[in-house]
Amino acid sequence: MSFTLNVNGTTHAVDVDGDTPLLWVLRDVIGLTGTKFGCGIAMCGACTVHLDGMAVRACVTPVETVGAAAVTTIEAIGATDEGARVQKAWLDEEVVQCGYCQSGQIMSAAALLAVNPSPTDADIDAVMAGNICRCGTYPRIRAAIKQAATELAGGEGR
Repeated sequence: MSFTLNVNGTTHAVDVDGDTPLLWVLRDVIGLTGTKFGCGIAMCGACTVHLDGMAVRACVTPVETVGAAAVTTIEAIGATDEGARVQKAWLDEEVVQCGYCQSGQIMSAAALLAVNPSPTDADIDAVMAGNICRCGTYPRIRAAIKQAATELAGGEGR
């Protein structure tokens, strides 16, 4: 079956079964490999992308449910104010260790800041609880999100 997807502002026609997870369409059909496979059951967040700005788990999102929604992946999140600030903060705070989960972490953080530009520690913990980091970089993730929020608010951040 053929589907037309708007991914990172580009239209892609893909011919896959409707129940094919969006993750595999992004990685194997379109060739955007920044979105990672983690658990395959939406528990780890490594596959997080945005559908019309909302964070979703691509591993459990059938491509037939995407419709006309705009898909944003880690490859394009830096084009948004929130994404650019989060990526800068990630570098400033040296968040990454192994890096495998980080694309999903950044996507969740950018979605958080888009709807809540001044998150509390509790807000950050609640939203980011669905993203697992085996390296345990959670304190640096929280610091990076706070820095990005400060910079988005016009402050200097770090």
